[in-house]
Amino acid sequence: MSDCRSDLVTVVIFEGGQEGSDVEREMAAVRQAFLLDNISKLKSSPLVGDIFLLTNYPNLAKEGDSLGVRSFVNNISPAKFSFGRELQKIIKENLPQHLFYLGGGGGPLLTVAEINDICRRLLAADKVILSNNSQSADLVAFTPASLLLQIAPPAMDNALAVELQNGNGIDQELIPPSLGTFFDLDTPADLLVMAATSWAGMRARESLAATSLDLDDIIKAYTVLAGDYEEILLMGRIGAPVIARMNLNLKARLRVFSEERGMKALGRLKNKEVVSFVGYFLEEVGIEKFFSYISSTVACAFIDSRVIFAHKKLEPTTADRFNSDLGRWQEIKDPFVREFTRAAVEAPIPIILGGHSLVSGGLWALTEDIASVVGRQ
Repeated sequence: MSDCRSDLVTVVIFEGGQEGSDVEREMAAVRQAFLLDNISKLKSSPLVGDIFLLTNYPNLAKEGDSLGVRSFVNNISPAKFSFGRELQKIIKENLPQHLFYLGGGGGPLLTVAEINDICRRLLAADKVILSNNSQSADLVAFTPASLLLQIAPPAMDNALAVELQNGNGIDQELIPPSLGTFFDLDTPADLLVMAATSWAGMRARESLAATSLDLDDIIKAYTVLAGDYEEILLMGRIGAPVIARMNLNLKARLRVFSEERGMKALGRLKNKEVVSFVGYFLEEVGIEKFFSYISSTVACAFIDSRVIFAHKKLEPTTADRFNSDLGRWQEIKDPFVREFTRAAVEAPIPIILGGHSLVSGGLWALTEDIASVVGRQ
């Protein structure tokens, strides 16, 4: 057992997964590159003390060790792994006072200034829970760290802030929305966004350059976003801060269908309770007409496909979801996901498919990049 310094913030990062298919291995390699770039930023903060990395990737653990991180290789099978128990174990064994948790793909574009701001808020408080999303957070910072020991271990990291709040009676405080706090590297759609913009660090740029990503549609979508009063469709778990940021920095007309925010953290996905207005419409008109209507209405679309899949009670494999995001419909096994993706790819307008991160941090990253180029900030 080793006590962490009480005058500094302890950072804990969990990064793991299964690399069963080519697309999953490609995604894992880029995530790890972004994570290592992020660790370098965390290490440069004078307010950060120990950094713990729990991973099932031995090579990533070695890379972390070389950067001064305390890395641990997790050999627990995914079926038996408990996020909450493992985080509680780190707290019990190392006794941190102030804890900042990130998933491996969380906050890859955080600046050192933002890291310092989060740390200052932790260090100045007796009890506080900070998160970047009130329902499904990727970044969670809290003090005292022992708050987690007073509740049942959360099943997933997205639910950490909500369960800390509910279990301890302490309201969450939101970390100010920004590119750094909103963008999350979660699906291949996020790789497309990073490849089309200028935000990636050194290791991440090298890793992106080694992929086989087709950037045609994301570049076309970028051009539409940067245009004058083009029609843009947003579907899925769209939050108000993203809409506000787009309205501030883009000359665009937005058509927004926002639904099922927090579906994972609130247990709706697990309990098969997700319902989607867009999903019902899709079922009524069929896939071909659905995309035909979209193409006749807007110049580009960003669709959080996970809401539609959940509405249809589908559980596509990670490989199918990831290949869908990249438009590789020929490699998809699920019949609906395959046909849905094919129709999106063959539409006459750029249609970008992805998960929640695409329509939150992904749109924010594209918007900020355009604003920096055309001077609208």
